[in-house]
Amino acid sequence: QVQLVESGGGLVQPGGSLTLSCAASGSIFSIYLMGWYRQAPGKQRELVATITNGDIARYADSAKGRFTISRDNAQNTVSLQMNGLKPEDTAVYYCNADLRIRRFSDLINYWGQGTQVTVSS
Repeated sequence: QVQLVESGGGLVQPGGSLTLSCAASGSIFSIYLMGWYRQAPGKQRELVATITNGDIARYADSAKGRFTISRDNAQNTVSLQMNGLKPEDTAVYYCNADLRIRRFSDLINYWGQGTQVTVSS
């Protein structure tokens, strides 16, 4: 069984910063891609940022220049440093991972349970 557990969400004022963290645990052989998605009320879930096990990062246009994704391959963790937060960043943020549970198994996609980020004065 694999679990992704997020932490670090909360309430922050516009212009403020938050760091989200996600830890993957369980029967994991290797993790290829880790990332963050978000879903605001009434909207579809959207990509925020992803990072490969080779530290190649990709960002949504809305996150470029404000958010930084990083990972620790040894600890199976991924973080999202968010600066200059705006009210439109308010959403539930979900951790996501593509991983193998055995050496030659297919990649399987997993989601965390989500953490709420609210940007408001």
